Amino acid sequence: MKRIITLCLSAAMALTMQAQSFNEYFENKTLRTDYIFTGDAQKQEVYLDELSSLPHWAGRRHHLSELPLAGNGEITMTDKASGKVIYRTSFSSLFQEWLGEEEATRVKKGYENSFLLPFPKKEAIVTVSLKNAHQDVCASLTHEVRPSDILIHQRGLTRITPHRYMHQSGSVEDCIDVAILAEGYTEAEMDLFYKDAEATCEALFAHAPFDKLKDKFNIVAVASPSEDSGVSIPRKNEWKSTAVGSHFDTFYSDRYLTTSRVKSIHNWLAGIPYEHIIILANTDTYGGGGIYNSYTLTTAHHPSFKPVVVHEFGHSFGGLADEYFYSDAPSPLYPYDKEPWEPNISTLVDFDSKWKDMVPAGTPVPTPAKKSGDEIFTAVGVYEGAGYTSKGIYRPVTECRMKINEAPAFCPVCQRALERLILFYTTH
Repeated sequence: MKRIITLCLSAAMALTMQAQSFNEYFENKTLRTDYIFTGDAQKQEVYLDELSSLPHWAGRRHHLSELPLAGNGEITMTDKASGKVIYRTSFSSLFQEWLGEEEATRVKKGYENSFLLPFPKKEAIVTVSLKNAHQDVCASLTHEVRPSDILIHQRGLTRITPHRYMHQSGSVEDCIDVAILAEGYTEAEMDLFYKDAEATCEALFAHAPFDKLKDKFNIVAVASPSEDSGVSIPRKNEWKSTAVGSHFDTFYSDRYLTTSRVKSIHNWLAGIPYEHIIILANTDTYGGGGIYNSYTLTTAHHPSFKPVVVHEFGHSFGGLADEYFYSDAPSPLYPYDKEPWEPNISTLVDFDSKWKDMVPAGTPVPTPAKKSGDEIFTAVGVYEGAGYTSKGIYRPVTECRMKINEAPAFCPVCQRALERLILFYTTH
């Protein structure tokens, strides 16, 4: 009994210390930092665009200086007076993905990026760093944040976008807050948008581990209106005026649906508590995209909508990699001499850090693909082919939600990775 009491007291003290740590350094507000990532394949730079203040903080209040995943970039906030790291977060970006395209060898471009940080009570130093495919820092920017700065834009106090909660489990302090944003829906089509947002929730919570951890989430549908119905399809010379300016044919790939108007996304959401973003596009054309700690964007009216939105959320929320492949050629995103940071693919450089503990003893490497039955989706091994190449990169099962739309679920490895991430965000 004495041991139990001691453990309970220790847990209570840990919770108290976590709360004290957040309250010591931060207001219950969000600091939105807007940057422009610029450059080409040879040289990249980061520029500060704007700072904004939002009236709520919906992010984590514990594990403040820890990273759940490395990502392709990192933001670190330190207290200026003490030099103590008080917050860290990681991300990926469309810009960094573009750097692997042939176009980046001959053209310089700039991309918008926005990130949410807790609002510091005192002067703080923020450093944002970009990493290359070998996970070395290739560009960084350090700047000071003065909470009293009159040019920090006050957003979300008036003219808040109409919204409706699809699922609400608790307070923003205790839950992960996901915003579903309308893209290509006119004012007259918002009933359709809310119906599509409900379908999104149903699809997400039909999948493990989201089903058993449903009480860890709040999901709000945000009715951002567009002038035109539908979204832009450049290959058809169809250009629409929409809420966040999304379009197909990103990097000249037909089905790749993205937007580079990231500030518009966040402006529509100002005043509504959110951490993660799903954008629904009002079109039946197949496509989508998901970027870790940035956004999911997917079409709402294609027959494969439900598996696709879950797949893309696996990217944007869970940092999961694509497990499909196109050719034998090496991917510029995943060099063979480096272990990818994504939890569901491996070059075997550091397989101990991945799912080695889930592979049955005696399993051959590479593992022969399963041909039939549930084993296709559940038999954990070391299957060659992932990360866009058929050689030298490995995935956990034959078929997974991160590989094909026909897979009924995330594989056991992806499920574990997602559950760990959810608990990281919500467990003190």
